[in-house]
Order: sequence, then C-alpha cells, then structure tokens
Amino acid sequence: MAKQRQWFECQSCGAQAPKWLGRCPECGGWGTLEKATGEREGGATTGGVEAPRPLGLEEVALDEGLRLLTGIDEWDRVLGGGLVAGSLLLLGGDPGVGKSTLLMWIIDKLSLSHPALYVSGEESLLQVKMRAERLGLQSKGFRLLAQTDADAIIAAARQLKPSLLVVDSIQTTVVPALGAHSGSLAQLREAAGRFLTFAKESGVPVLLIGHVTKEGALAGPRVLEHMVDVVLYLQAEGAQAFRFLRAEKNRFGSTQELGVFEMKADGLAEVKNPSSLFLAGRPLGQSGSVVTCTLNGSRPLLLEVQALVVNTRYGTGRRTTSGVDSNRVALLSAVVEKHLGLVFSGCDVFVNVAGGMSLQETGCDLALCAAAISSYENRPMDAHCLVLGEVGLSGEVRAVSRLEMRLAEAQKLGFERALVPSANLPHISKALKKGLDISGISKLNVLTEALRARA
Repeated sequence: MAKQRQWFECQSCGAQAPKWLGRCPECGGWGTLEKATGEREGGATTGGVEAPRPLGLEEVALDEGLRLLTGIDEWDRVLGGGLVAGSLLLLGGDPGVGKSTLLMWIIDKLSLSHPALYVSGEESLLQVKMRAERLGLQSKGFRLLAQTDADAIIAAARQLKPSLLVVDSIQTTVVPALGAHSGSLAQLREAAGRFLTFAKESGVPVLLIGHVTKEGALAGPRVLEHMVDVVLYLQAEGAQAFRFLRAEKNRFGSTQELGVFEMKADGLAEVKNPSSLFLAGRPLGQSGSVVTCTLNGSRPLLLEVQALVVNTRYGTGRRTTSGVDSNRVALLSAVVEKHLGLVFSGCDVFVNVAGGMSLQETGCDLALCAAAISSYENRPMDAHCLVLGEVGLSGEVRAVSRLEMRLAEAQKLGFERALVPSANLPHISKALKKGLDISGISKLNVLTEALRARA
C-alpha cells in the first residue's frame, strides 16, 4: 500500500529535511527549504516484474548514423563530431551572450533537410520571428512553439518528429500536476526527467537552455548537470565580440575542445582560424612579448604571453597574473632566479595572456620564462619565433606532446623560428625542419643564450 509522505527540500542543493528549517544544513542557504510531497511504497518487492536479460557487449549494435552534423564546424567540434541521437544537452551562458541566437542558427541549418522545433517559454512567437528576420533565417523547416507545459511540448514533438528539439529555457518549463512554481527543484527535476525519457525513447536530440548565476554556474541545483549527457557553456571574455563555446561535461567526446564565434550585427559567425585572431595587434619589437602554442583538445592555438618585470616599491615582489596560474608563475620565477641569477625577488612580475585566453598546460612554461627574462633584460624576442617546453625545478626543459601539430600551425601563420625541447628534436619530420629554423633547448641557460643571440 502506497504511503503519502511529506518533507522539505532545499531549492539550491536538493538536501531534504523532515521539517522546515530556516537555513539549509547542507549548503547554508537561508529560506531555501520548500514543502514537497510524494508517495513511498510500503516495501521493496519484485513480484510481477519480469527480469530483463542483460546483453553482451558484442550484441550491442552501433548505428553508423548515430551523430547528426549541423554544418557548423565550431559547434560540431565541441560536441565531438555532431549531435548524438537521443542525447540530452544543457547550454548555459550569461544573459545576452548569444545562446538563443546560436541555437536558432543550428535549427535553421538542420531544418533544411528535416523539420526542427524551437520552443520558447520566455518570448512570444512575434519576438522570435523578429530575431529570425534579423539573423536572416528563412528555412521552411524551422518550427516555432510558445509553450511552458513540458507534457504539451513533448506531445508536439512526438507528432512532428523533429531532427532537434530546443527548449528555451528549462527554468520556465513546468509540469502543472506538481503544483510547485517554475524554476523550483521539483519542477526542474521532473521536467528534465521527462525530456530525458522522450529523448531516449524517440532518438530525438533535446537541447535545454539554462540560466546562470552571478558566479557563472548554472542556476538551480546541480541535479540538471548530472541528468544530462552534455553540459555546454557559451562565454564572452570582457567586452570583446568573440564567444567561446566549451564543454563542461561530454559523455560522447572530449571536454577540451574549444569553439570560437564572433558576434556580428546579423548574428554569430564562425572563426575558422582563432590563432590569427589572438595574435592580431601584437606589438613587434617589444620586450616581454613571446608567442607560444597550447592545445585545446585537437586544436592548436597560438597565443601571446606578455610579461612585465619592474622593481617593486615594497619589500616583497608581487606576482600578478591573468590567464595563468599565479602559483605557477611564482614557481617559474624562483627557478629563473635560482639557475640564471636574475633577482626576481625584488621585482613585481605581471603576466598576461592576450585575448582573454588561459594557459593550463605546463608545455608553455618556457614561453613564460622567456617573456619574463625578455622584460627583465629589456631585450625584445624575435617576433617570428615560437617558444615551447616544460620547465622543471632543476632548470631542465622537458618534452611536450604533439609538437608537430603545434609547429605546423606556427608555420601556417608565417613563423620562421621555433625554440623547442631538445628531447623533441629526433621526432620532428624533415618537412617541418625545412620550413622552420628549429633549435633545441635543454636548460634555461641555453634559452638565455638563444635570446641574446637573436636580440
């Protein structure tokens, strides 16, 4: 016999309590507990339920048409090769960053061959139509629906059988039978669960748009991130017109890929060569400026590392960074001071990665050291030189992964010289050696000599 029970649930973290509390004991939020009711079975039983037969791994057939390409390379790259049939995706981003614009563009592309459905719970059909005209979207397969009822949305999708279902946004979608207000934990979990079931049963990819908080995280409980297959973030760096698409979670591919778009008056446009974008406006012949190459998934990106080393006005020098871990900069400053005799302890060291990007891998250590040494000695680096290598505490320069891919990107953009770890030299092809003047670096003192030789 089913028993009715009542409890209180936190709308921020999902914690449950038998009675109302002013403050959540788990996340510490004030006034976040709300009443919830449900049914609980009297006892666990398997009576009347037929046991399913587990399948062997070899019995599971792979569908060759599992992924759906949108024709937007930057989007398909981040997803790992296109949309997976029956997947549930969640896209977050700040207000006005271009989430709706991006997804309407994707729907317009897909609807050229098969109808795709865009559901708006925040805007009227007239508002969506006005945006579509501004973006120049005219596909006849583009279907619109203004609805917040999750069951009604799924019913319309079952009838249409679209190539993609977009729900804008999950916070406005409700299941009326629950009675809770939209955006509550119960509504979010139930609505997302129904879209998940629909996606798996029908094979239609479902993409949910989610709001974000001031801290940049998806609004509401993290239960949504656990339920979906892919979590994407569309971000803008500062006041720039460029948008970066990253995957926070991806069950079907890497989370290291990066998609780059540019916001224009008529919508978003793909940036085919981000390296040239990040190096645009780079000062030539200036000290403290060094170019390195980092990997975002399978994509090599050339970035400018800037360093400024000046005498401090205080007793201890500061280490101020943007786009680089400050602890890493402090460590490399100590290594340079120890093995090269440069007195960084009495200097303020400022490090910046141009373009609003960030360096996460240690393969760019040598470039950070080169930029700091160049600024300290006021000696400009060769503007057409690429610097790569990991630096250890003993001052040794260690090999980096996928060096040929990085060198090929530098050669494509007109770089003539490269300083790389000596351990990588035997593995570089002759074709690259013909187009680039490649020098091996084994110790930091060798780097100093190379900098002074070409100053």
